[in-house]
Amino acid sequence: MELKVPVIGILRGVEGDFFGEVMQISFAAGLTAMEVTMNTPGAEKIVAEYRPAVPDGKLLGMGTIRNLEEARRGVGAGAMFLVTPNLDTRVIEYAKAEGIPIVAGALTPTEVYAAWSAGADLIKVFPCGAMGGPQYIKDLLGPFDHLRLVAVGGVSLANLAEYFGAGAAAVGVSTSLFGAKALREKNLDQIGHNVKNFIAHCRPAKDRV
Repeated sequence: MELKVPVIGILRGVEGDFFGEVMQISFAAGLTAMEVTMNTPGAEKIVAEYRPAVPDGKLLGMGTIRNLEEARRGVGAGAMFLVTPNLDTRVIEYAKAEGIPIVAGALTPTEVYAAWSAGADLIKVFPCGAMGGPQYIKDLLGPFDHLRLVAVGGVSLANLAEYFGAGAAAVGVSTSLFGAKALREKNLDQIGHNVKNFIAHCRPAKDRV
């Protein structure tokens, strides 16, 4: 799974029509991957409805895939990639068999290595901020320097450069990307501005790695 822009935008608990508007303006602002969480009401319907509207080169996936049943439902809805908060090797194996990229959740060194061994395309280190943030990514990449880690939990504009400087392959972000106030007020122009600004800070930081 290659991300032209190393950011996965995460939306949880939004209604379908608004998700579609946020998706379109975010993709237009430069974002290349968006994730709607499985525990969002009507998540499968949202993905099924907006999957045909995803532009070429962009990705619409489903996150908070906690078990094999949810993985099957996500793929059935048309998810272009799956993201898990936990390590379940059966989910990884299923995704690989279906040809669907998977970002598998892991936290400890043992889980991180197990996720890679099972075939995860990317490994989501979550909750990264609670474990020390960028320093934890750097520590994991000491012995596992060949792994592609996605930092999720606690990533913001203030520490974005630190995460990429530590070696993160990508980050997963929600309100720090879209803007909590803008989401709450459904201010699409501001959401687009926030996404564009976040990506502008992301690219130079990534280029220095």
